[in-house]
Amino acid sequence: MSLSPLSLIIGPDPIFRKKAQSVENVDENVVAKAKGLRDLLKREKGVGIGANMAGLLDRIIVVDLPGSDVMMPLYMINPEITEKSEETQSYEEASLSFPGVSAEIKRPAKITVHYLDLNAEQQNLTAIGFLATVIQHEVDYLDGVLFFDHLSKLKRDALLRKYKKLRKVDG
Repeated sequence: MSLSPLSLIIGPDPIFRKKAQSVENVDENVVAKAKGLRDLLKREKGVGIGANMAGLLDRIIVVDLPGSDVMMPLYMINPEITEKSEETQSYEEASLSFPGVSAEIKRPAKITVHYLDLNAEQQNLTAIGFLATVIQHEVDYLDGVLFFDHLSKLKRDALLRKYKKLRKVDG
């Protein structure tokens, strides 16, 4: 089954506050959606994408992080973070769906994520460093949480004002 190419949803959009639904069955339709997300991610030159960023409310993320010691692209269906380290790290985070703005976000430095791969096989992955951050960022999208929700109200409001200003300039 082939889907037409997926398009990136640009915020603000109500879909970003909706929780994605668990995938019941990893069938050819789900695999086609996952591969469509990978194609969109490559077109947009990103490192991670959650399904709702393309208008899909399925619990699917795709990560393609060059230089990682994990086989890429990484397809995660129904990803669930089962462990988080107390140790934290900060990275500058941005989103393809909110172009032009970024913020330093503090998250757990190490996570374990349980998910299904494209063959419906159960997988567990322990991720550290930037890979851990990217996975958490994309899983947040599936849960209706955006990266700037991790900021103080003052910083979040300033970032959103900047974003709205940029959107007016861009059209």
